[in-house]
Amino acid sequence: MNWLSKVTPPGLNGYFTKRDTPNDLWVQCPKTGELIYKTDLEENHWVTPAGAHMRISPHARFALLFDDQRWETISLPPVPTDPLKFKDSKPYTAHLKHNKAKLTARAKKEDGMPGKVEQDDCMAAAFGKINGVPSVVLVQDFTFMGGSLGMAAGEGFITAAQLAIAKKSAFVVCTASGGARMQEGMLSLMQMPRTTLAIEELREASLPYIVVLTDPTSGGVSASYAMLGDIHLAEPGAMIAFSGPRVIEQTIREKLPDGFQRSEFLREKGQVDIVVDRREMKETLGRVLGHLMPKARRKDDMPIGPVTAPTTAPPLKGAAD
Repeated sequence: MNWLSKVTPPGLNGYFTKRDTPNDLWVQCPKTGELIYKTDLEENHWVTPAGAHMRISPHARFALLFDDQRWETISLPPVPTDPLKFKDSKPYTAHLKHNKAKLTARAKKEDGMPGKVEQDDCMAAAFGKINGVPSVVLVQDFTFMGGSLGMAAGEGFITAAQLAIAKKSAFVVCTASGGARMQEGMLSLMQMPRTTLAIEELREASLPYIVVLTDPTSGGVSASYAMLGDIHLAEPGAMIAFSGPRVIEQTIREKLPDGFQRSEFLREKGQVDIVVDRREMKETLGRVLGHLMPKARRKDDMPIGPVTAPTTAPPLKGAAD
């Protein structure tokens, strides 16, 4: 019993009892430290008043990009789990279990929202229309093991790319990754050339491949499919790099310029085509797709149609036996 209970008349005790309130009502802005009401932040697509673009889930990304928040989820093929029996601080299977639990918890919070997302690793894919243009959108989720590129991510990319070819639609990839997944060793690095071959098949089919670079995009992802797009869009302030700035500073023993490896810096150097505020991303992306696929626009009342993807991605052209 605390001192307030001792001096409070019995009839008023109920007014001072602790009430159960959510512990995530407020979110701190990474730029200013300001506390922002979570509901206001969600309505603003997780862009803070200071302009910080916070990381969002695949569901939020699909809802942002697809017309009328309508899409068909693409089931991505399963892959072998822990082929190398890797163990660091704990077994690789334990890492996977922990990260899948985070996906499950987030899915419960998103339950009841429009649309559905199927996700078993860091990739989630869906088919829908962006300003009337049929598009396959693949989102890399940094929440799952830092969006690291492994076998599941590679198979997801290839499956989504080949479905875009089958649907004669645009292929849009939103990247967010810390690099290759070390727990899968060489098997993760093999996904770099495999995804490159998938992009070549898109080009042979004369279909646009658009990359939306989000914070962060680095390592083996930036060294492969993230930098092979026909057009590169980037969110403001996103870190886009191969090695992080601290590693580079320690290597060259020099202070890097302000804004180094940020999307605005890369725009100046020609590595990024357009830096786009997230709230304007759908409009900008739709305008780009409209120019690239002017004959692909469909009527607003035309159904999206069923989406079927192979349980295992077919072999790529040019891939080794």
